[in-house]
Amino acid sequence: MTDIFEKPSLATLVNEIVALNHSWKAAVELFGDDNPLAQSARDLKGCLQIRLLQSYPEEVYLKIDRETSEQAGEDLYSLQLRKPINNRCNAEHLPVRVAKKLLTEAEIIKLKNPMI
Repeated sequence: MTDIFEKPSLATLVNEIVALNHSWKAAVELFGDDNPLAQSARDLKGCLQIRLLQSYPEEVYLKIDRETSEQAGEDLYSLQLRKPINNRCNAEHLPVRVAKKLLTEAEIIKLKNPMI
C-alpha cells in the first residue's frame, strides 16, 4: 500500500492532473458547471496542481497563457514543464484567482520566474 504522505513522482502528478481535467470537462458537459461532481473534479485538479508546483518548483513554472485566457474570459496560468512528460509540455491551466487563493504572493513570484 502506498503511503499517502509519500511524495508522488512528477509524472504521476501530471498524469493525475490531466485525467482530472478531462473528468471535470466531461462532468460539465454531462451535468453542468454547478454539479457537485464537476466542482469536485475541478477543485481536486487545482489542489494537485498546487501540490505539483510546491513539490517540484525546479521542474514546473507558471506562465500566463494569453490565448486561452482570452477564450476563457479570465487570466489563466499554464503550468509549464521544463522537460516534456508523455509528450506534454504543460500540466493544464490554473486560474490566476485560484493561484492567489492557494499560494502566497512570494510563491507566485518565484514560480513565475523560471530558472534557466
